[in-house]
Amino acid sequence: MSKSSGMSNSELPRFLIGSEGGESRELDDRDMRNISGPYGEEEEEEEDEDQSERQIVVGICSMMKKSKSKPMTEILERLCKFEYITVVIFPEEVILGEPVEKWPLCDCLISFHSKGFPLDKAVSYAKLRNPLLINDLNMQYFIQDRREVYRILKEEGIDLPRYAVLNRDPDRPEECNLVESEDHVEVNGEVFHKPFVEKPVSAEDHNVYIYYPTSAGGGSQRLFRKIGSRSSVYSPESTVRKTGSYIYEEFMPTDGTDVKVYTVGPDYAHAEARKSPALDGKVERDSEGKEIRYPVMLTAMEKLVARKVCLAFKQTVCGFDLLRANGHSFVCDVNGFSFVKNSMKYYDDCAKVLGNMVMRELAPQFHIPWSIPMEAEDIPIVPTTSGTMMELRCVIAVIRHGDRTPKQKMKMEVRNALFFELFEKYGGYKSGKLKLKKPKQLQEVLDIARQLLAELVLHNDCEIEEKKSKLEQLKTVLEMYGHFSGINRKVQLTYLPNGQPKASSEEEDTLKEGPSLLLVLKWGGELTPAGRVQAEELGRAFRCMYPGGQGDYAGFPGCGLLRLHSTYRHDLKIYASDEGRVQMTAAAFAKGLLALEGELTPILVQMVKSANMNGLLDSDSDSLTDCQQRVKARLHEIMQKSKDFNDDDYSKLAPTGSPSLVNSMGIIINPVRTCDQVHTLIKSLTQQICRRLEDPKSADLQLYHSESLELMLQRWSKLERDFRMKNGRYDISKIPDIYDCVKYDTQHNSSLALEDTLELFHLSKALADIIIPQEYGITKAEKLDIASAYCLPLVKKIQLDLQRTHEDEAVNKLHPLYSRGVMSPGRHVRTRLYFTSESHVHSLLNIFRYGGLLNEQKDEQWKQAMDYLSAVTELNYMTQIVIMLYEDNNKDPSSEERFHVELHFSPGVKGCKDEENAPLGFGFRPASSENHEKQTDPGSLEDLSQDEPDRAALTEPINIQKKSPLIRNRKGGSMEALSESNPSSRGLAYRIFPSSSRQSPEIKPSSLGFEGYSLVPSIYPLETLHNSLSLKQVDEFLTALCKNGSETQFKRLKTLSAMFESHSQPSIDVDSMETPVTTPVQSQPTAQSLWYTGGPPSTSSGPSSPSVADPSSNFAFSSE
Repeated sequence: MSKSSGMSNSELPRFLIGSEGGESRELDDRDMRNISGPYGEEEEEEEDEDQSERQIVVGICSMMKKSKSKPMTEILERLCKFEYITVVIFPEEVILGEPVEKWPLCDCLISFHSKGFPLDKAVSYAKLRNPLLINDLNMQYFIQDRREVYRILKEEGIDLPRYAVLNRDPDRPEECNLVESEDHVEVNGEVFHKPFVEKPVSAEDHNVYIYYPTSAGGGSQRLFRKIGSRSSVYSPESTVRKTGSYIYEEFMPTDGTDVKVYTVGPDYAHAEARKSPALDGKVERDSEGKEIRYPVMLTAMEKLVARKVCLAFKQTVCGFDLLRANGHSFVCDVNGFSFVKNSMKYYDDCAKVLGNMVMRELAPQFHIPWSIPMEAEDIPIVPTTSGTMMELRCVIAVIRHGDRTPKQKMKMEVRNALFFELFEKYGGYKSGKLKLKKPKQLQEVLDIARQLLAELVLHNDCEIEEKKSKLEQLKTVLEMYGHFSGINRKVQLTYLPNGQPKASSEEEDTLKEGPSLLLVLKWGGELTPAGRVQAEELGRAFRCMYPGGQGDYAGFPGCGLLRLHSTYRHDLKIYASDEGRVQMTAAAFAKGLLALEGELTPILVQMVKSANMNGLLDSDSDSLTDCQQRVKARLHEIMQKSKDFNDDDYSKLAPTGSPSLVNSMGIIINPVRTCDQVHTLIKSLTQQICRRLEDPKSADLQLYHSESLELMLQRWSKLERDFRMKNGRYDISKIPDIYDCVKYDTQHNSSLALEDTLELFHLSKALADIIIPQEYGITKAEKLDIASAYCLPLVKKIQLDLQRTHEDEAVNKLHPLYSRGVMSPGRHVRTRLYFTSESHVHSLLNIFRYGGLLNEQKDEQWKQAMDYLSAVTELNYMTQIVIMLYEDNNKDPSSEERFHVELHFSPGVKGCKDEENAPLGFGFRPASSENHEKQTDPGSLEDLSQDEPDRAALTEPINIQKKSPLIRNRKGGSMEALSESNPSSRGLAYRIFPSSSRQSPEIKPSSLGFEGYSLVPSIYPLETLHNSLSLKQVDEFLTALCKNGSETQFKRLKTLSAMFESHSQPSIDVDSMETPVTTPVQSQPTAQSLWYTGGPPSTSSGPSSPSVADPSSNFAFSSE
């Protein structure tokens, strides 16, 4: 600040309350506490009369609640420390009751609308007195109407969500065209699929609704002005409001965070982030009851947006809301005059900017000697660390979904023209595949099935080639539940240019010539209540892998992560494949991880990204590669032999010598005889269920997850029919389904006490333990080939995640200059969670096992890890593969020792009765000689106990039992305490997974106790596969894999594209995540009106973020 704007030490600032007739009285103790201390350099005292002649009066004209608010008081105190500025507050009774001619006089007016404020009178006053306006008054009429706000934003070229206006105005009926469907609305011809947002056109009306799709559970989130600790509530209501005018807009997935931006002139913007009110509706408050917000960094592009908003609405002091979604920033609301609360740095900056602005505009006409103070740019804060401990930088986890109902599937080859028309209608020829999940699409399939069945009844010898029994099953399944919800049924169609190749065992009729479609109907496979609990509890336990949790947080496991996340030092993205069970698992996990409350639907819609656009997590298991076809044929051949396994069979079926395979073959001995036993046991089971159905006592018996005995019988009868084919041979592909069903019933319906279920469980498990893993390849080369086909895009994404742990513009970052009570604002941990199905977990594990990451002959730890993985029989629900990246800040940035990678694994949920046979790993992060030498620490450089406590988070602690028995107490060597090697943990030890003995608040047990929480199996703790890999090692390994896999996939794509010469090429692009990085051009707009004229920035808006990607990065992919 230049000395011309300093204040004489001998005189307090003139801070006055205005009164009638333009007179003013000096402020006394009743109005405001005394103000003292200079706001700049001292200056020699001047004559009082000279001083009074040159005062610039700044008038504050607003409702008393606003003009006497704490932020306004703090800023005005600082503003009137400018030597030549006097502040006059217009009394509310004068504003409301007196004509504008009697309002106090001023040279500069700060006036803004709020509830009850007479804006018309303020406009009249401005016309009468012509003061300098800090915020334009006429534009404030527009700010009260969301339609006008959006119009102005659009005209200025500012990004905003796609929207349409529904005006229910009797004079303009053409603007009121609304068509509502189950999962979308059409507003004046513009279609909005759920989730979408419905906003009243009046900006004063805060009742904004978000409508969710049926695939996520439906219903709506109703937002409102904060009442106590709530800002929104979930409602099962799914239909839009039928009275009033609204804006409908696309919902933007923001990972549960809103950013509020506050400008003071076009060159200054302060941004704060808070938890989105739509997430779970609970307002996070601090010890003083104020909503918790954290200052964040704006990108260069966002600073340009702030400038545009400020200039477009002619509001020097202006608040607006930013949504950060998919790497872009969208403005969704402009609030007009708005101050930051509780930030001393902002109060200083705001007063400085406003004071300089007033002086620049008015000093010349008052002949006040004043020049613009020149200040050095704020120096960007570069956080430094000390000590030899390593800092956690990145956590990547690939996780299988939770417990589900049995998956059921029916395949049929179709050739009827109606199916081909449907295939073409929805663009199936583009890639040769089509997935139908939407209610309208499923209805069309049902209509075709009904039509073909009706024609079959009329003309029994007609040309309909589809088998009648299959069409009837298609019709029955699609008619189940009485309605479509898109989450529990789907139809897949795959183009077969030469028809379906028949297996010799099933050859019944002559092969038909010409193309056909393979129709696969899938149903069941929904996440169960137990699956939700497993996911939520694992999310809670997952927190414990993050540093922190000392001091005030002791005894509250995982709060280190909550602290990181709530202060925007945690960059979290959650991806899930498009299957309902996978998405719900991801939402339940996020709920546990971040200590959220309430329904899963809002969490799913906001926190979970669907990753099906580029094959990242989805796989179409029905369109197999050549290698998979060959592998399945070989499996089929070996398992059809009615003789004991010999040495030749062992070498053919288990060339890797895996103990789990060898043990299962030892149990089976003779595959056909074992299949005979399994078939006999299934028949026995269906007969027992039939007898139960005839028993009147069982009439109203409800099984787990609302299944009836009839549905259970349908499940088993279908397996009995399908397993043994007409020629007497067994369909080996049904073994996983049999195991699936018996595992489900043993776990959830054991109270039925059906005989022989345990024997069926053990035999089908032994068969499944061979069939399931070997379907992903028998030899090492096959395993790698099939794994690449499944998860090459995921491997590329993991490599990108590990590379991009450094600075990234697209995340909410804590602003280091404004961060009170946060000891290390620079720390940033990146978490990427990928939820998927069994195929991706098998494939990714095979890549690590057989891809050549390490030589097990030379690396003892890796050999032990490989032995452990070979003994694991099943990758059950909630299987986890976890990669953790640490940084040693003391090592040279180019050194191989700078970054350190750890690989961990858990086989997921414990199966029935397999506790005693479970293979032993070596615990989580076991101490190694290298660790002792390097003195690495899994914990953190920051003792979070020195942070300002998050009392709001602690008011409702998560009920985790601290002293419950360990999961695997029989093994002394296992390190289940995640903070054991951290010297500051003071002996506290947290298990990786909490006990499952308590009752879940979400699950209400039925009278038979089937859904009680005690029935939820616990999850095996993480085992460390390796804890001393370098990032360079891992990166080179992944690069080589991607190169080899890409060449194989390229050949596959060429073959596929040749198949569709007359159609467009399949859009399978493993690099589809790539986005160019651009630098915004910051043009200086010309002055627009009296309210603000251009000039040099009055202050810097904090450390500027780089607007281009880090040049050291080898990738141009989006880091999402």
